[in-house]
Amino acid sequence: MADHSAPSSVTIAPPPVELEREPLVANQRSIGWLSDTVANVIEDKTPRWWWIAITISGLTSLWLPLGLIYLISTGVGVWGLNHPVAWGWAIVNFVWWIGIGHAGTLISAILFLLRQKWRTSINRAAEAMTIFAVMCAGIFPGIHVGRVWFDWWLFPIPNAHSIWPQFRSPLLWDVFAVSTYFTVSVLFWYMGLIPDLATMRDRFRKVAGKVAAPAARLRNKVAQIFYGLFSLGWTGSNRHWRNYEKAYLLLAGLSTPLVLSVHSIVSFDFAVSQLPGWHTTIFPPYFVAGAVFSGFGMVMTLMIPLRALYKGMDEIVTTRHLELMCKVTLTTGSIVGYAYGMEFFIAYYSGIPYELYAFKNRAFGDYYWSYWLMVSCNVVSPHLFWFKWCRTTPWFIWIVTIFVNIGMWMERFVIVVTSLHNDYMPGNWGYYSPTWVDVCTYIGTMGFFMTLFLLFCRFLPLIAIAEVKGVTPFADPHHPLGGAKQ
Repeated sequence: MADHSAPSSVTIAPPPVELEREPLVANQRSIGWLSDTVANVIEDKTPRWWWIAITISGLTSLWLPLGLIYLISTGVGVWGLNHPVAWGWAIVNFVWWIGIGHAGTLISAILFLLRQKWRTSINRAAEAMTIFAVMCAGIFPGIHVGRVWFDWWLFPIPNAHSIWPQFRSPLLWDVFAVSTYFTVSVLFWYMGLIPDLATMRDRFRKVAGKVAAPAARLRNKVAQIFYGLFSLGWTGSNRHWRNYEKAYLLLAGLSTPLVLSVHSIVSFDFAVSQLPGWHTTIFPPYFVAGAVFSGFGMVMTLMIPLRALYKGMDEIVTTRHLELMCKVTLTTGSIVGYAYGMEFFIAYYSGIPYELYAFKNRAFGDYYWSYWLMVSCNVVSPHLFWFKWCRTTPWFIWIVTIFVNIGMWMERFVIVVTSLHNDYMPGNWGYYSPTWVDVCTYIGTMGFFMTLFLLFCRFLPLIAIAEVKGVTPFADPHHPLGGAKQ
């Protein structure tokens, strides 16, 4: 028999040492601790800060119906729209809110398909943020055209008044894209909630006999009915998990092209025109990158205070999660900065004087302040994340994400307003300023968004309990801490 051993003169190198990664749940917390920490947010007494926050956001959200009632009863003339600037804050806010809603589906769907385990601690809040942001965005397209009682004409109802929708219009594409995106996002969010709703149902059922006070007993009974109804009879059996994972994978595959298509279609609202500053082929990828950029900024803006306010949440949403989200923000911010520079190059290379003037006016014209504020927030501030201290310090990250959100709103403002306010002819030049109705409606949507998000934090699991358990060492039967040892 031949001897296949290596000669004595040959030195066999040891296998490479596997890099140690920071754990996704700090301090080797057990599976039971995860359930208790997330469920205690719902089960414990409502904290004082939550009441203060819900009061402020609720009062702020009242500005929305106030502005809408006055707008609908009076007409869109109460906005600051004028002859050259026919699109104002309504379209700016629409594009901004839609962009914010992109991070949720990206974290949930695309990162799930790429098997990125770090998404599990932040996907639930990001998905909820997506739904609420799209609800805020959907308000503006319906009201900016006036005559909101005719909005149903946008839907393809056969032979309604012998009028078919204009299928070649990007505004109609928005209706289909945004409504589909909202529907799939709700399904995706709800699908992931089912195991955790069953967990909450079982926890309230377990303590039912120990509750003595009548008010607490009533609350417990209502909670059992609510969570039991929406958990759809989940038992955690092998068949249930198999069907759940299959449906979740299919919805993730369906959601992925939506992430890329929805904001591409939103960019077509501008790109299909012949207006200098709008008519450019870079808009679809530019808008998608900007949407992911602003979405991740909003996720961190919301999650950093929550991980500080709720006990134990900083061990589930760790510094590693924040650092990885900062890296995504840095990448997409760099793409957005590249797009800003490319727009000027395309205008210069085209040789069209109107195109070149549009971008010179954008940077040095009447709205120069908005352009340089946009560049400062979207290009300069994300590059601070090249430094490890900057992307691992929560309070600093939170400040940068505030600037990111401001910068992305300014970007939408720059695209919409500065491209319109100086037309081809000097006789069509004008300056746009919002009115109190514009401001009132926008601030109202901010209050509406925060109210919905605070209600979500109080009554539904903020963290995907089942998914976080699956990425801990205890779920791995081959790990020293896992398997039957626990």
